[in-house]
Amino acid sequence: MTETVFPNAENIDIDAAESLFYHEAGLKATWAISRLAVAALSFLFGSFLFAYFYLRSINSHGLWHPHGAVDPHAWAGALVMALVVGSAATQTIALQRIKAGNKSAWQWGAGAALVLGAGAVGLMVWQLETLPFPAGASGFDSVFTAFTPVYLIIALVSMIWLEILVARAAGIPAAFFVEQPPSYADTFTVQQFQARLSAFTVVWNYLAAVAIVFWVLFYLL
Repeated sequence: MTETVFPNAENIDIDAAESLFYHEAGLKATWAISRLAVAALSFLFGSFLFAYFYLRSINSHGLWHPHGAVDPHAWAGALVMALVVGSAATQTIALQRIKAGNKSAWQWGAGAALVLGAGAVGLMVWQLETLPFPAGASGFDSVFTAFTPVYLIIALVSMIWLEILVARAAGIPAAFFVEQPPSYADTFTVQQFQARLSAFTVVWNYLAAVAIVFWVLFYLL
């Protein structure tokens, strides 16, 4: 992680030095929290992964996926996965643009990522409202109807997070991403924003990987 560097750092007074210390701690905490969030989500989605393979392996009374059972809409599942992956890829590319100092390019990319992610959330809502089978009709149906709303909620929260970041970026002058801001406070604001944006990107990319894994489980296996 890049440390905060200021001109004439030797002239920083005690209050400024204390602010700098807490600022650096906040940046490192943001990095750590994003990784801890990925770990926590891994435990959450790991439970669905375990349930999938456990129920499939025992296939009690042939009720994992009975003959003649109706499958969820394959096109909808593929489109949800494609929208999430497309959103994550767009945001990752846009992140590199703002790191290079191009705020406008990031805003366009983040807006596109937000639209794609919101589309995935809306499509998952439609999936749950139009399920071609009753919840819990089989082992497969139980895992599907348990996983989908949980993933939907987490994806929705992620899109709200991205929307907040877009709104906060609007209040930061584009010049601050290109050259040294005029004050410590402005520098702190820019670096905190970039740290939170990087943290969001890590989590959203992880959720894109989860979307691919469960798309394969639900629609290809």
